[in-house]
Amino acid sequence: MAQVAIPAVALSGPPGLASTANSEIALQLIHNPGQDGSDKRSIHDDDVSPPVNPHVYVTPTYLPRRRAILVIGILSGTNFLSSMSTGFLTVGLPRMAVEVGVPDHLLLWPASVYTLTCGSCLLLAGAIADVVGNRKVNLVGCFLIGIFLFALGLSQTGIQLIMFRAMQGIAASLCFPTCVSIVANSVPSGRARNIGFSCLGIAQPLGFSLGMVMEGLILDNVGWRFGFHLCGGLTIMLFVISVWCLPQDMVKEGSKVTRLKKEIDWIGAGIISTALGLFSYVLAVMTNNLSNMKSPGNIVMLTISLALIPVFIMWERRKEKSQKQALIPNSLWKNAVFTSICLMILFSYAVVNSMELFCSLFFQEVQELSALQTSIRIIPSLIVGAIAQLCTGLLIHRTSAFTLVLTSLIISSAGPLLMALINVKWPYWYDAFFAQLVSPVSADILFTVGLLVVSDVFPTHMQALAGAVFNTVAQFGTSIGITFMAIISSYATKHSKFTDKSSPAALMVGYRASFWAAFIWMGVACVIGGFGLRKIGRIGLKRD
Repeated sequence: MAQVAIPAVALSGPPGLASTANSEIALQLIHNPGQDGSDKRSIHDDDVSPPVNPHVYVTPTYLPRRRAILVIGILSGTNFLSSMSTGFLTVGLPRMAVEVGVPDHLLLWPASVYTLTCGSCLLLAGAIADVVGNRKVNLVGCFLIGIFLFALGLSQTGIQLIMFRAMQGIAASLCFPTCVSIVANSVPSGRARNIGFSCLGIAQPLGFSLGMVMEGLILDNVGWRFGFHLCGGLTIMLFVISVWCLPQDMVKEGSKVTRLKKEIDWIGAGIISTALGLFSYVLAVMTNNLSNMKSPGNIVMLTISLALIPVFIMWERRKEKSQKQALIPNSLWKNAVFTSICLMILFSYAVVNSMELFCSLFFQEVQELSALQTSIRIIPSLIVGAIAQLCTGLLIHRTSAFTLVLTSLIISSAGPLLMALINVKWPYWYDAFFAQLVSPVSADILFTVGLLVVSDVFPTHMQALAGAVFNTVAQFGTSIGITFMAIISSYATKHSKFTDKSSPAALMVGYRASFWAAFIWMGVACVIGGFGLRKIGRIGLKRD
């Protein structure tokens, strides 16, 4: 079967995300039918929140304005540097693979293993942070990210490169959900918190784009190792500042061991983490080579991962009925807004990361441009994404979330449509440029809106878990999207009329099919948003 040569660019998320990339946030939805006469509904109209233990947690204390700005800057900086290292890896991976001897069958793993380990650990990390304290967990994560970035720059073998990248993913899983909780509990609701949340998201595309450009400039001068050492050093510097700056945890002192035993659904976390880890691994090997799915080991892992999903659902139902702490209570999914937002995040992140990947392949494999030229052509999408997130933070409390989300979904649907209709001989400015401009809009607006909704269904003391849920859905969407688009592309290329299946013309048949599939997925997201968000009301509003 003709294979899709997939670079690192989209397998790390945004990040998410973020790799994507890569992301986390929180806010409140309120029911306040006064003042302007509008009915500002809350997603809590259906009471599905996990139980709160008022004897363990204290009321959050908001930071002074200047310190809040510094805290947001530090947390955003950690996201920025982690995403920047992914940009370095995206452009420099071919050179790295040659220098440290990464085998061909493992070429994608330095990129994809980050998403695999990070996505598998997010829920558990969020649950632990809500008990142990967000500050402690975030500091550990920030320090480890810096250490493993240094280690990546010192890698001498392919296995070392892959393992250090995997460890970076685990460290990142400690930071992403805790960033949500720290901002949610340190910055008052309203415009200030909205902007803070947007800044966390802006850091990821900006870091990723700067990393790609810088790696293209330094690769032939000081070498690829310099970029990782730079990011590692700056991350350690942020860690030192964080020790002084991050607010103290609002969790009261007590026996951490006892509370870890009683207040965390360890069995549920183990079940879902195992399921997500196995499923993500199978998706990764299928993306590399679809024939890998025929391996007995991969079939067994896929079967186990799928079987664990209903087991997790039944376990959570049992925990809810006994009124014990459940990781993700099944009753949450009865909330139409919450469920719809999660599905739209999944589809949007699947499409935006797939677009990034296949646009990169289109520029390199079909139009035969260099890696640096390709990176420059993708940068507009990252810049637009950052602007969309900032504008969302500034305006979300003044506009209808339903209108904003649905409009962004429709706009972003034009991205894959433009690429599906493109003439390969057209200049960049005729078609591809506009596709890059509109593609990221929905995912980046949903970054803020989605986290507001997801965090609102969790109580104050579980905001880290709320951030973990959001990041898990986003990263899972990225993995599913890239895998299925790669399968569609490979199938279309294999059955094309061209004899040489590796020719630009044959590859374009596959890429065009993937763009059409992405367009259909965006259509599904539009339908979900049109029906599921009708009662979302206003979000991001200040409340006393």
